[in-house]
Amino acid sequence: MMKFTITREELIGPLGLVAGVVERRQTLPVLSNVLIIVDGDQLSLTGTDLEVELIGRITLKEMGQSGEITVPARKLVDICKNLPSQVNLNVQLIEEKLIIKAGRSRFTLSTLPATDFPSVDEGTQNLEFSVSQQLLHRLIERTSIAMAQQDVRYYLNGMLFEINSDKFITVATDGHRLAYCHAEASIDITGPQQVVVPRKGVIELNRLVAADMDEPVNIVLTANHIRATTGNCTFTSKLVDGKFPDYQNVIPKNNTKLVTIDREEFRQTLNRAAILSNEKYRGVTLILEENILKVLANNPEQEKAEESIDIVYDGGALEVGFNVSYLLDILSVISTKNVLLSLEDASSSILIEPENSSGDARYIVMPMRL
Repeated sequence: MMKFTITREELIGPLGLVAGVVERRQTLPVLSNVLIIVDGDQLSLTGTDLEVELIGRITLKEMGQSGEITVPARKLVDICKNLPSQVNLNVQLIEEKLIIKAGRSRFTLSTLPATDFPSVDEGTQNLEFSVSQQLLHRLIERTSIAMAQQDVRYYLNGMLFEINSDKFITVATDGHRLAYCHAEASIDITGPQQVVVPRKGVIELNRLVAADMDEPVNIVLTANHIRATTGNCTFTSKLVDGKFPDYQNVIPKNNTKLVTIDREEFRQTLNRAAILSNEKYRGVTLILEENILKVLANNPEQEKAEESIDIVYDGGALEVGFNVSYLLDILSVISTKNVLLSLEDASSSILIEPENSSGDARYIVMPMRL
C-alpha cells in the first residue's frame, strides 16, 4: 500500500534525469519502467538499461507509506510535464495500479512488480575519490566530441578516464580524430589507473554533473563498473572491457609549422566553406602561406567556396585537406580568443590547442586526401 504526496516541481527534475537512461524500445518490458521506492520520508526513483543505472533521491515533506513498484517511465514523465506548475501530486498504489491525483486530474498507470526490476551487481571496490562537478563536466565536455558512435572497435565507443595522483585525464577517439584533456586533481592512488566508460554512460554522467558547481562528485571504480554520486543522485555504468589505444603515441610532438589564428574568425570561415563542401566527405582544403590561410571547398556540382584569413605564420607553403565537421567540433569546445595549429606536412595530423592552455586540452585530426 505505497502512498506519498509530492509537488510537480520536486518530482520532475529527478524523474527527468532517471527517465533519460530508460530506452524506449526494450526486450524486457520492465526496463521501460522506472522503479519507485518509498521508505518513510525518502522517495527514490531508478532507471536502467542494464548498461547504465541512475537513482534519484528526494526527501518528502511528509512521511509516506512505504512500498515499491515500477511504472512506465515515459508516461509518468509526460504526465508530470503537462500538469500545471506547483500542483500537488497524491500518488497511491491500489490493487497493482498506480493512481496519481493532481487537482481535478486523475491518472491510472499499469505497473510491474519491483521484484522484476534488475539491479546492478557492482563487485568489489578498487578505488574511491572525489573531484568537483565543474572539473568533471569540463573534462567530459571538451573530449566527448571525438567519441566513436558504432565502431566495431567497441572500446572506441566511449571515453578513457585515466586517474593519476596529480591529474585526471579524459581521452576520446574515433580513429580519425582524438581529443585529450586533463585537469589537476589530488587523488590518493599509487599508480595510474585507466577505465573506458561507454558512450551512453559518458552522456548520462555529464547530464548529472553541473558545469558551474564546485560541489563534489564521489567516484568509485570496481573491476567492471564506475559509480558516481552527487548530492541526490547515484549513477552506475558498466565499463567497456577492452584496451584503449596508447594516446601518447598519437599526439604529435615535433610539428614545425606553427599557426596562431583567431578562433571565431576561423570558425565562421569554416562554417561558410562547409556549405559548399561535398556532403558525403565534408572535406575542406587549407592552404598556408606567409601570414595567410586560404580555405577552399568544392562539391560534385562544381560549386566552390574560397576565403582568406590573416594568421601569424612563417613556416613555408603547405596545402592539406581535413574533414570540416571535425574542425568545427573542436572550435566549438575551445573558448580562448586564439587557437594554435601545428602541422608538419600534407600527410601528417594537425594538432589544435587553445592559446596559453599549457597542454591541458589537445585535439588531433588526421588529414584527408582531396
